Amino acid sequence: MPSFRARLDITGLRPGFAPPSVMEAATAAVGSSHVVEGHQLDVVGGVPRITVRFTVEPGAYDDENRQALRAARHLQDAVEEVAHSRNLMVLRRIRGRWHPLA
Repeated sequence: MPSFRARLDITGLRPGFAPPSVMEAATAAVGSSHVVEGHQLDVVGGVPRITVRFTVEPGAYDDENRQALRAARHLQDAVEEVAHSRNLMVLRRIRGRWHPLA
């Protein structure tokens, strides 16, 4: 199964939402159409960053990438309902290394 990561910087919460709601929104959005393999929260340069790792159904290479990009945009849209975000990045695992999708 092709494996991808979506990373997103979180710059602030929207009023009425608690920090856990960010990861809940992200994993629910991706999990609605793909298998979520894991998720984590890091702080990079003082900015919280969420990462959601997921798989897509095998198919043509470009189709797999398109599925991953759609899932990542869906993740960002869901997160934007509870928090402010920036710098969405999607990475694909190829031979043990993570490569950004263009």
